[in-house]
Amino acid sequence: MDSRTPSLPANVLDRISHALARRFEVDLRALAAFRVAVGTLVIVDLVLRSRDLVAFYTDAGVLPRSALFADYGTLYSLHALSGAAWAQVLLFVLAGAVALAMVVGYRTRVATAVSWVLLVSLHLRNPLVLNAGDTLLRMLLFWGTFLPLGERWAVDAGRNDRERSVVASIATVALLIQVVLMYATNAVHKTRSDAWTSGKAVAYIFQADHFTILLGDVIAEHHALLELFTYLWMAMIVASPLLLLCTGIPRAVLAVAFAGMHLGMLVTLRIDLFPLIAVAGLVPFYPPVVWNAVESLADRTGAVSWFRRRSASVELSTAVSTPDEFVRDCSAVSVLSDGVTRAYGACLTVVPFVFLVLVVTSNAAAVGYATMPDHGDRALDAIQGDQNWRMFAPNPTRTTKWFAAPGTLENGTEVDVLHRSRVDLDRPARAQDAYPTSRWRKYLSTVQSADNERHRSYLSNYLCNRWNGHHDTEVRDVSIYFLYEQSDPYDGSTSGGNVSIQEYDCSGEFVQSDG
Repeated sequence: MDSRTPSLPANVLDRISHALARRFEVDLRALAAFRVAVGTLVIVDLVLRSRDLVAFYTDAGVLPRSALFADYGTLYSLHALSGAAWAQVLLFVLAGAVALAMVVGYRTRVATAVSWVLLVSLHLRNPLVLNAGDTLLRMLLFWGTFLPLGERWAVDAGRNDRERSVVASIATVALLIQVVLMYATNAVHKTRSDAWTSGKAVAYIFQADHFTILLGDVIAEHHALLELFTYLWMAMIVASPLLLLCTGIPRAVLAVAFAGMHLGMLVTLRIDLFPLIAVAGLVPFYPPVVWNAVESLADRTGAVSWFRRRSASVELSTAVSTPDEFVRDCSAVSVLSDGVTRAYGACLTVVPFVFLVLVVTSNAAAVGYATMPDHGDRALDAIQGDQNWRMFAPNPTRTTKWFAAPGTLENGTEVDVLHRSRVDLDRPARAQDAYPTSRWRKYLSTVQSADNERHRSYLSNYLCNRWNGHHDTEVRDVSIYFLYEQSDPYDGSTSGGNVSIQEYDCSGEFVQSDG
Protein backbone atom coordinates (compact mmCIF):
# COMPACT_ATOMS: atom_id res chain seq x y z
CA MET A 1 0.00 0.00 0.00
CA ASP A 2 1.25 3.47 -0.87
CA SER A 3 2.25 5.22 2.35
CA ARG A 4 0.79 8.41 0.95
CA THR A 5 -2.67 6.83 0.68
CA PRO A 6 -4.81 7.69 3.70
CA SER A 7 -5.85 4.67 5.79
CA LEU A 8 -9.49 3.65 6.01
CA PRO A 9 -9.86 4.72 9.68
CA ALA A 10 -8.40 8.11 8.81
CA ASN A 11 -10.89 8.50 5.97
CA VAL A 12 -13.79 7.61 8.26
CA LEU A 13 -12.60 10.05 10.91
CA ASP A 14 -12.19 12.78 8.31
CA ARG A 15 -15.72 12.21 7.03
CA ILE A 16 -17.17 12.24 10.54
CA SER A 17 -15.24 15.39 11.36
CA HIS A 18 -16.42 17.07 8.18
CA ALA A 19 -20.04 16.02 8.81
CA LEU A 20 -19.96 17.38 12.35
CA ALA A 21 -18.34 20.62 11.23
CA ARG A 22 -21.05 21.14 8.59
CA ARG A 23 -23.79 20.68 11.17
CA PHE A 24 -22.30 22.96 13.78
CA GLU A 25 -20.81 25.69 11.61
CA VAL A 26 -22.68 28.99 11.60
CA ASP A 27 -22.53 31.69 8.96
CA LEU A 28 -20.97 34.87 10.35
CA ARG A 29 -23.86 36.88 8.90
CA ALA A 30 -26.25 34.65 10.85
CA LEU A 31 -24.32 35.52 14.00
CA ALA A 32 -24.54 39.19 13.09
CA ALA A 33 -28.32 38.97 12.67
CA PHE A 34 -28.50 36.98 15.91
CA ARG A 35 -26.55 39.75 17.66
CA VAL A 36 -28.90 42.44 16.39
CA ALA A 37 -31.98 40.41 17.32
CA VAL A 38 -30.84 39.54 20.84
CA GLY A 39 -29.57 43.05 21.57
CA THR A 40 -32.84 44.55 20.36
CA LEU A 41 -34.84 42.13 22.50
CA VAL A 42 -32.82 43.11 25.58
CA ILE A 43 -33.78 46.73 24.93
CA VAL A 44 -37.45 45.88 24.36
CA ASP A 45 -37.45 43.75 27.51
CA LEU A 46 -36.07 46.65 29.53
CA VAL A 47 -38.73 49.00 28.15
CA LEU A 48 -41.51 46.56 29.02
CA ARG A 49 -40.13 45.91 32.51
CA SER A 50 -39.77 49.64 33.18
CA ARG A 51 -43.56 49.89 33.40
CA ASP A 52 -43.33 48.00 36.70
CA LEU A 53 -39.92 49.22 37.81
CA VAL A 54 -41.07 50.49 41.22
CA ALA A 55 -43.37 47.54 41.90
CA PHE A 56 -40.88 44.78 41.10
CA TYR A 57 -37.39 46.20 41.60
CA THR A 58 -37.41 48.70 44.50
CA ASP A 59 -37.82 48.61 48.26
CA ALA A 60 -41.20 50.29 47.79
CA GLY A 61 -42.39 47.32 45.76
CA VAL A 62 -43.59 43.77 46.31
CA LEU A 63 -40.12 42.41 47.15
CA PRO A 64 -38.04 44.88 49.20
CA ARG A 65 -34.43 43.89 49.64
CA SER A 66 -34.97 42.84 53.27
CA ALA A 67 -37.45 40.23 52.03
CA LEU A 68 -35.26 39.29 49.06
CA PHE A 69 -32.22 38.59 51.24
CA ALA A 70 -34.29 36.81 53.90
CA ASP A 71 -35.80 34.43 51.32
CA TYR A 72 -32.95 33.98 48.84
CA GLY A 73 -29.80 34.62 50.89
CA THR A 74 -26.78 36.47 49.52
CA LEU A 75 -27.26 37.49 45.90
CA TYR A 76 -24.68 38.79 43.46
CA SER A 77 -26.99 41.35 41.96
CA LEU A 78 -26.13 44.95 41.13
CA HIS A 79 -29.85 45.70 41.21
CA ALA A 80 -29.94 44.68 44.88
CA LEU A 81 -27.29 47.21 45.93
CA SER A 82 -29.92 49.92 46.26
CA GLY A 83 -33.67 49.88 46.78
CA ALA A 84 -34.18 53.36 45.36
CA ALA A 85 -36.03 53.89 42.09
CA TRP A 86 -33.35 56.22 40.72
CA ALA A 87 -30.70 53.50 41.08
CA GLN A 88 -32.86 51.07 39.11
CA VAL A 89 -33.47 53.69 36.43
CA LEU A 90 -29.71 54.20 36.06
CA LEU A 91 -29.12 50.45 35.75
CA PHE A 92 -31.92 50.14 33.20
CA VAL A 93 -30.44 52.98 31.15
CA LEU A 94 -26.95 51.47 31.40
CA ALA A 95 -28.23 48.07 30.29
CA GLY A 96 -30.05 49.69 27.37
CA ALA A 97 -26.93 51.60 26.29
CA VAL A 98 -24.77 48.46 26.43
CA ALA A 99 -27.39 46.49 24.49
CA LEU A 100 -27.42 49.23 21.86
CA ALA A 101 -23.64 48.88 21.55
CA MET A 102 -24.22 45.19 21.01
CA VAL A 103 -26.80 45.89 18.29
CA VAL A 104 -24.41 48.08 16.27
CA GLY A 105 -21.47 45.79 17.00
CA TYR A 106 -19.26 48.18 18.96
CA ARG A 107 -16.86 46.38 21.32
CA THR A 108 -19.19 43.49 20.70
CA ARG A 109 -17.80 40.82 22.99
CA VAL A 110 -17.56 43.20 25.94
CA ALA A 111 -21.03 44.57 25.25
CA THR A 112 -22.47 41.05 25.06
CA ALA A 113 -20.79 39.96 28.29
CA VAL A 114 -21.90 43.09 30.16
CA SER A 115 -25.44 42.72 28.80
CA TRP A 116 -25.50 39.17 30.13
CA VAL A 117 -24.20 40.25 33.57
CA LEU A 118 -26.79 43.02 33.84
CA LEU A 119 -29.59 40.72 32.71
CA VAL A 120 -28.66 38.07 35.27
CA SER A 121 -28.48 40.78 37.92
CA LEU A 122 -31.96 42.01 36.96
CA HIS A 123 -33.40 38.49 37.05
CA LEU A 124 -31.91 37.81 40.47
CA ARG A 125 -33.55 40.96 41.84
CA ASN A 126 -37.04 39.45 41.48
CA PRO A 127 -37.24 35.75 40.56
CA LEU A 128 -41.04 35.70 40.93
CA VAL A 129 -41.69 37.45 37.61
CA LEU A 130 -39.49 35.25 35.41
CA ASN A 131 -40.60 32.87 32.66
CA ALA A 132 -39.06 30.49 30.13
CA GLY A 133 -38.31 33.37 27.77
CA ASP A 134 -36.07 34.94 30.41
CA THR A 135 -34.12 31.69 30.77
CA LEU A 136 -33.64 31.42 27.03
CA LEU A 137 -32.57 35.05 26.64
CA ARG A 138 -30.01 34.64 29.43
CA MET A 139 -28.55 31.57 27.78
CA LEU A 140 -28.45 33.10 24.29
CA LEU A 141 -26.48 36.02 25.70
CA PHE A 142 -24.22 33.70 27.67
CA TRP A 143 -23.26 31.59 24.64
CA GLY A 144 -22.99 34.79 22.60
CA THR A 145 -20.11 36.00 24.76
CA PHE A 146 -17.96 33.19 23.31
CA LEU A 147 -18.93 33.82 19.68
CA PRO A 148 -17.52 36.24 17.07
CA LEU A 149 -20.73 38.24 16.87
CA GLY A 150 -18.96 41.35 15.62
CA GLU A 151 -17.21 40.01 12.50
CA ARG A 152 -20.00 41.02 10.13
CA TRP A 153 -22.42 43.94 9.87
CA ALA A 154 -20.76 45.65 12.83
CA VAL A 155 -18.59 48.61 13.74
CA ASP A 156 -16.06 46.05 14.96
CA ALA A 157 -15.94 44.34 11.57
CA GLY A 158 -13.19 46.70 10.44
CA ARG A 159 -10.88 45.43 13.18
CA ASN A 160 -11.20 41.87 11.92
CA ASP A 161 -8.56 40.61 9.48
CA ARG A 162 -9.76 37.01 9.26
CA GLU A 163 -10.82 35.65 5.90
CA ARG A 164 -13.68 33.33 6.78
CA SER A 165 -17.40 33.18 6.17
CA VAL A 166 -18.44 30.54 8.71
CA VAL A 167 -17.31 29.55 12.17
CA ALA A 168 -17.47 26.19 13.94
CA SER A 169 -16.48 26.01 17.59
CA ILE A 170 -17.59 24.68 20.94
CA ALA A 171 -19.60 27.88 21.33
CA THR A 172 -21.52 27.33 18.08
CA VAL A 173 -22.17 23.74 19.18
CA ALA A 174 -23.49 25.03 22.51
CA LEU A 175 -25.69 27.69 20.92
CA LEU A 176 -27.34 25.31 18.46
CA ILE A 177 -27.73 22.52 21.00
CA GLN A 178 -29.24 24.96 23.51
CA VAL A 179 -32.15 25.75 21.22
CA VAL A 180 -32.75 22.08 20.36
CA LEU A 181 -32.55 21.13 24.05
CA MET A 182 -35.38 23.55 24.78
CA TYR A 183 -37.64 21.83 22.26
CA ALA A 184 -36.53 18.27 23.01
CA THR A 185 -36.84 18.59 26.79
CA ASN A 186 -40.27 20.17 26.43
CA ALA A 187 -41.21 17.34 24.07
CA VAL A 188 -40.34 14.73 26.71
CA HIS A 189 -42.51 16.53 29.26
CA LYS A 190 -45.41 16.70 26.81
CA THR A 191 -45.22 13.09 25.63
CA ARG A 192 -45.87 12.14 29.26
CA SER A 193 -49.14 14.07 29.25
CA ASP A 194 -52.50 12.62 28.20
CA ALA A 195 -53.75 16.09 27.32
CA TRP A 196 -50.94 16.60 24.80
CA THR A 197 -50.87 13.11 23.32
CA SER A 198 -54.66 13.14 22.92
CA GLY A 199 -54.55 16.44 21.02
CA LYS A 200 -56.64 18.37 23.56
CA ALA A 201 -53.95 20.47 25.24
CA VAL A 202 -54.08 23.62 23.08
CA ALA A 203 -57.89 23.71 23.30
CA TYR A 204 -57.59 23.59 27.10
CA ILE A 205 -55.00 26.38 27.11
CA PHE A 206 -57.11 28.63 24.91
CA GLN A 207 -60.04 28.28 27.33
CA ALA A 208 -57.90 30.07 29.91
CA ASP A 209 -58.47 33.50 28.46
CA HIS A 210 -56.06 35.24 30.83
CA PHE A 211 -53.49 33.90 28.34
CA THR A 212 -55.21 34.51 25.00
CA ILE A 213 -54.94 37.70 22.95
CA LEU A 214 -55.85 38.91 19.46
CA LEU A 215 -56.26 35.88 17.18
CA GLY A 216 -56.30 33.58 20.20
CA ASP A 217 -59.64 34.98 21.31
CA VAL A 218 -61.05 34.31 17.84
CA ILE A 219 -59.97 30.68 17.42
CA ALA A 220 -60.53 29.58 21.04
CA GLU A 221 -63.81 27.85 20.10
CA HIS A 222 -62.47 26.12 16.99
CA HIS A 223 -61.49 22.91 18.75
CA ALA A 224 -60.70 20.86 15.65
CA LEU A 225 -58.23 23.52 14.47
CA LEU A 226 -56.62 23.67 17.91
CA GLU A 227 -56.28 19.86 17.97
CA LEU A 228 -54.51 20.08 14.62
CA PHE A 229 -52.11 22.65 16.06
CA THR A 230 -51.53 20.40 19.09
CA TYR A 231 -50.50 17.43 16.97
CA LEU A 232 -48.45 19.61 14.63
CA TRP A 233 -46.52 21.23 17.46
CA MET A 234 -45.97 17.86 19.15
CA ALA A 235 -44.60 16.42 15.91
CA MET A 236 -42.29 19.39 15.44
CA ILE A 237 -40.76 19.42 18.91
CA VAL A 238 -40.31 15.64 18.87
CA ALA A 239 -38.51 16.02 15.54
CA SER A 240 -36.54 19.08 16.69
CA PRO A 241 -33.16 17.20 16.67
CA LEU A 242 -33.48 17.36 12.87
CA LEU A 243 -32.47 21.01 13.23
CA LEU A 244 -29.01 19.66 14.07
CA LEU A 245 -28.97 16.72 11.69
CA CYS A 246 -30.09 18.62 8.57
CA THR A 247 -28.01 21.15 6.66
CA GLY A 248 -28.61 23.62 3.87
CA ILE A 249 -32.13 24.23 2.57
CA PRO A 250 -33.80 21.47 4.68
CA ARG A 251 -32.44 23.10 7.84
CA ALA A 252 -33.66 26.51 6.67
CA VAL A 253 -37.13 25.10 5.99
CA LEU A 254 -37.28 23.59 9.48
CA ALA A 255 -36.12 26.84 11.08
CA VAL A 256 -38.78 28.75 9.14
CA ALA A 257 -41.43 26.28 10.31
CA PHE A 258 -40.47 26.69 13.97
CA ALA A 259 -40.25 30.48 13.59
CA GLY A 260 -43.70 30.49 11.99
CA MET A 261 -45.19 28.59 14.93
CA HIS A 262 -43.61 31.01 17.38
CA LEU A 263 -44.97 34.00 15.48
CA GLY A 264 -48.35 32.29 15.67
CA MET A 265 -47.94 32.17 19.44
CA LEU A 266 -47.10 35.88 19.42
CA VAL A 267 -50.56 36.79 18.08
CA THR A 268 -52.54 34.24 20.08
CA LEU A 269 -50.98 33.94 23.54
CA ARG A 270 -49.88 36.56 26.05
CA ILE A 271 -46.55 35.01 26.97
CA ASP A 272 -44.40 38.13 26.88
CA LEU A 273 -41.33 38.07 24.59
CA PHE A 274 -40.82 34.31 24.56
CA PRO A 275 -41.92 33.81 20.91
CA LEU A 276 -39.55 36.51 19.65
CA ILE A 277 -36.67 35.25 21.80
CA ALA A 278 -37.20 31.77 20.37
CA VAL A 279 -37.18 33.20 16.84
CA ALA A 280 -33.87 34.95 17.64
CA GLY A 281 -32.47 31.62 18.82
CA LEU A 282 -33.38 30.07 15.48
CA VAL A 283 -31.47 32.66 13.43
CA PRO A 284 -28.08 30.84 13.61
CA PHE A 285 -29.67 27.78 11.98
CA TYR A 286 -30.13 29.60 8.66
CA PRO A 287 -27.45 28.50 6.15
CA PRO A 288 -25.28 30.69 3.87
CA VAL A 289 -27.72 30.52 0.95
CA VAL A 290 -30.24 32.48 3.02
CA TRP A 291 -27.71 35.13 4.02
CA ASN A 292 -26.47 35.50 0.45
CA ALA A 293 -30.00 36.53 -0.49
CA VAL A 294 -30.34 38.78 2.56
CA GLU A 295 -27.02 40.50 1.90
CA SER A 296 -27.85 40.98 -1.77
CA LEU A 297 -31.10 42.68 -0.78
CA ALA A 298 -29.33 44.77 1.85
CA ASP A 299 -26.72 45.88 -0.70
CA ARG A 300 -29.44 47.05 -3.06
CA THR A 301 -31.15 49.05 -0.34
CA GLY A 302 -27.91 50.46 1.12
CA ALA A 303 -28.68 49.02 4.57
CA VAL A 304 -25.08 47.96 5.24
CA SER A 305 -23.22 50.76 3.54
CA TRP A 306 -22.66 52.67 6.78
CA PHE A 307 -20.99 49.67 8.41
CA ARG A 308 -18.78 49.20 5.37
CA ARG A 309 -17.66 52.83 5.46
CA ARG A 310 -16.97 52.49 9.16
CA SER A 311 -15.01 49.29 8.58
CA ALA A 312 -12.88 50.98 5.93
CA SER A 313 -12.02 53.84 8.28
CA VAL A 314 -11.00 51.42 11.04
CA GLU A 315 -8.80 49.49 8.61
CA LEU A 316 -7.09 52.72 7.54
CA SER A 317 -6.43 53.80 11.11
CA THR A 318 -4.93 50.40 11.87
CA ALA A 319 -2.67 50.52 8.83
CA VAL A 320 -0.99 53.79 9.88
CA SER A 321 -0.70 52.92 13.57
CA THR A 322 3.11 52.83 13.83
CA PRO A 323 3.17 52.75 17.66
CA ASP A 324 1.36 49.40 17.53
CA GLU A 325 3.92 48.12 15.04
CA PHE A 326 6.72 49.24 17.35
CA VAL A 327 5.13 47.41 20.27
CA ARG A 328 4.75 44.23 18.23
CA ASP A 329 8.46 44.43 17.38
CA CYS A 330 9.38 44.28 21.07
CA SER A 331 10.07 40.58 21.65
CA ALA A 332 9.19 40.53 25.37
CA VAL A 333 5.84 42.21 24.79
CA SER A 334 5.24 39.91 21.84
CA VAL A 335 5.82 36.80 23.93
CA LEU A 336 3.51 38.10 26.63
CA SER A 337 0.89 38.98 24.05
CA ASP A 338 1.09 35.51 22.51
CA GLY A 339 0.62 33.93 25.93
CA VAL A 340 -2.43 36.07 26.68
CA THR A 341 -3.86 35.25 23.27
CA ARG A 342 -3.44 31.51 23.83
CA ALA A 343 -5.01 31.72 27.30
CA TYR A 344 -7.88 33.75 25.90
CA GLY A 345 -8.43 31.23 23.11
CA ALA A 346 -8.39 28.37 25.62
CA CYS A 347 -10.97 30.21 27.73
CA LEU A 348 -13.26 30.57 24.71
CA THR A 349 -13.10 26.79 24.29
CA VAL A 350 -12.91 25.32 27.79
CA VAL A 351 -15.56 27.47 29.49
CA PRO A 352 -18.36 26.86 26.96
CA PHE A 353 -17.46 23.15 26.83
CA VAL A 354 -17.79 22.77 30.61
CA PHE A 355 -21.07 24.64 30.73
CA LEU A 356 -22.42 22.81 27.69
CA VAL A 357 -21.91 19.52 29.55
CA LEU A 358 -23.66 20.98 32.61
CA VAL A 359 -26.57 22.36 30.56
CA VAL A 360 -27.10 19.03 28.80
CA THR A 361 -27.02 17.29 32.19
CA SER A 362 -29.48 19.84 33.62
CA ASN A 363 -31.94 19.17 30.81
CA ALA A 364 -31.55 15.41 31.20
CA ALA A 365 -32.11 15.76 34.96
CA ALA A 366 -35.26 17.80 34.32
CA VAL A 367 -36.86 14.78 32.63
CA GLY A 368 -35.42 12.17 34.99
CA TYR A 369 -32.67 10.86 32.72
CA ALA A 370 -29.73 12.01 34.85
CA THR A 371 -28.74 13.42 38.21
CA MET A 372 -26.96 16.72 38.51
CA PRO A 373 -24.05 16.64 40.98
CA ASP A 374 -23.98 19.33 43.66
CA HIS A 375 -20.95 21.09 42.22
CA GLY A 376 -22.70 21.18 38.85
CA ASP A 377 -25.76 22.77 40.43
CA ARG A 378 -23.58 25.40 42.03
CA ALA A 379 -21.81 26.15 38.75
CA LEU A 380 -25.11 26.52 36.89
CA ASP A 381 -26.52 28.67 39.69
CA ALA A 382 -23.55 30.99 39.21
CA ILE A 383 -24.64 31.73 35.65
CA GLN A 384 -28.38 31.19 36.28
CA GLY A 385 -28.26 28.35 33.76
CA ASP A 386 -30.52 25.72 35.36
CA GLN A 387 -33.25 24.64 32.94
CA ASN A 388 -36.39 22.49 32.82
CA TRP A 389 -38.50 23.81 29.88
CA ARG A 390 -41.88 22.74 31.23
CA MET A 391 -43.84 25.32 29.20
CA PHE A 392 -47.50 24.21 29.50
CA ALA A 393 -46.29 20.69 30.30
CA PRO A 394 -46.91 18.07 31.38
CA ASN A 395 -50.27 19.52 32.50
CA PRO A 396 -51.47 22.40 30.32
CA THR A 397 -53.29 25.32 31.87
CA ARG A 398 -57.02 24.57 32.08
CA THR A 399 -58.13 27.24 34.54
CA THR A 400 -58.86 30.91 33.99
CA LYS A 401 -57.38 32.86 36.91
CA TRP A 402 -57.77 36.38 38.19
CA PHE A 403 -57.27 38.17 41.51
CA ALA A 404 -58.95 40.78 43.65
CA ALA A 405 -57.86 42.57 46.82
CA PRO A 406 -60.79 44.15 48.71
CA GLY A 407 -59.62 46.65 51.27
CA THR A 408 -61.51 48.47 54.01
CA LEU A 409 -60.81 52.20 54.24
CA GLU A 410 -60.82 54.21 57.45
CA ASN A 411 -64.30 55.53 56.62
CA GLY A 412 -65.64 52.00 56.20
CA THR A 413 -65.73 52.04 52.39
CA GLU A 414 -64.55 48.94 50.51
CA VAL A 415 -62.34 49.22 47.42
CA ASP A 416 -60.22 46.85 45.39
CA VAL A 417 -56.72 48.12 46.20
CA LEU A 418 -55.13 45.83 43.60
CA HIS A 419 -57.07 47.25 40.67
CA ARG A 420 -57.85 50.57 42.39
CA SER A 421 -61.53 50.21 41.58
CA ARG A 422 -64.77 49.06 43.17
CA VAL A 423 -64.87 45.54 44.57
CA ASP A 424 -66.09 42.98 42.04
CA LEU A 425 -65.41 39.28 42.47
CA ASP A 426 -67.29 38.28 39.32
CA ARG A 427 -65.48 36.92 36.29
CA PRO A 428 -64.33 39.76 34.03
CA ALA A 429 -65.48 39.66 30.42
CA ARG A 430 -61.83 39.21 29.40
CA ALA A 431 -59.68 37.76 32.17
CA GLN A 432 -56.54 39.09 30.48
CA ASP A 433 -57.73 42.61 31.37
CA ALA A 434 -57.42 41.73 35.07
CA TYR A 435 -53.63 41.97 34.72
CA PRO A 436 -51.88 45.22 33.80
CA THR A 437 -48.95 43.32 32.27
CA SER A 438 -47.90 39.72 31.68
CA ARG A 439 -45.27 40.18 34.42
CA TRP A 440 -48.06 40.94 36.90
CA ARG A 441 -49.90 37.80 35.79
CA LYS A 442 -46.77 35.72 36.33
CA TYR A 443 -46.10 37.33 39.69
CA LEU A 444 -49.63 36.88 41.05
CA SER A 445 -49.80 33.27 39.85
CA THR A 446 -46.47 32.54 41.52
CA VAL A 447 -47.56 34.18 44.78
CA GLN A 448 -50.78 32.13 44.75
CA SER A 449 -49.01 28.82 44.16
CA ALA A 450 -45.65 29.39 45.88
CA ASP A 451 -44.73 27.40 48.99
CA ASN A 452 -43.33 30.59 50.52
CA GLU A 453 -46.49 32.14 51.94
CA ARG A 454 -44.60 35.24 53.09
CA HIS A 455 -44.83 36.57 49.55
CA ARG A 456 -48.53 37.12 50.15
CA SER A 457 -47.67 39.40 53.04
CA TYR A 458 -45.14 41.25 50.90
CA LEU A 459 -47.81 41.82 48.26
CA SER A 460 -50.39 42.93 50.84
CA ASN A 461 -47.93 45.35 52.42
CA TYR A 462 -47.16 46.82 49.00
CA LEU A 463 -50.86 47.29 48.24
CA CYS A 464 -51.42 49.02 51.58
CA ASN A 465 -48.47 51.38 51.08
CA ARG A 466 -49.32 52.10 47.44
CA TRP A 467 -52.90 53.04 48.29
CA ASN A 468 -51.98 55.10 51.36
CA GLY A 469 -49.27 56.93 49.48
CA HIS A 470 -51.73 58.22 46.87
CA HIS A 471 -55.00 58.70 48.80
CA ASP A 472 -56.09 60.85 51.73
CA THR A 473 -58.30 58.11 53.19
CA GLU A 474 -56.03 55.24 54.16
CA VAL A 475 -56.78 51.53 53.92
CA ARG A 476 -56.94 49.60 57.21
CA ASP A 477 -56.88 45.99 56.01
CA VAL A 478 -56.64 44.01 52.81
CA SER A 479 -57.92 40.59 51.74
CA ILE A 480 -56.42 38.93 48.67
CA TYR A 481 -58.67 36.58 46.72
CA PHE A 482 -57.67 34.05 44.10
CA LEU A 483 -60.61 33.57 41.73
CA TYR A 484 -60.88 30.91 39.08
CA GLU A 485 -63.09 29.29 36.49
CA GLN A 486 -62.45 25.98 34.78
CA SER A 487 -64.20 25.17 31.53
CA ASP A 488 -64.09 21.94 29.55
CA PRO A 489 -64.11 22.85 25.87
CA TYR A 490 -65.49 19.44 24.92
CA ASP A 491 -68.45 18.87 27.24
CA GLY A 492 -69.19 22.53 28.01
CA SER A 493 -69.05 22.07 31.78
CA THR A 494 -67.93 25.01 33.91
CA SER A 495 -66.91 25.26 37.54
CA GLY A 496 -65.30 28.00 39.57
CA GLY A 497 -64.96 29.75 42.88
CA ASN A 498 -62.75 31.96 44.98
CA VAL A 499 -60.22 31.38 47.72
CA SER A 500 -59.01 33.91 50.27
CA ILE A 501 -55.24 33.56 50.33
CA GLN A 502 -54.38 36.44 52.67
CA GLU A 503 -55.98 38.60 55.38
CA TYR A 504 -53.68 41.50 56.17
CA ASP A 505 -53.75 44.28 58.77
CA CYS A 506 -52.10 47.31 57.19
CA SER A 507 -50.96 48.62 60.60
CA GLY A 508 -49.59 45.24 61.73
CA GLU A 509 -46.34 43.35 61.26
CA PHE A 510 -44.65 43.21 57.87
CA VAL A 511 -45.13 39.44 57.66
CA GLN A 512 -48.47 38.05 58.82
CA SER A 513 -50.04 34.61 58.67
CA ASP A 514 -52.29 33.90 55.72
CA GLY A 515 -56.04 33.77 56.00
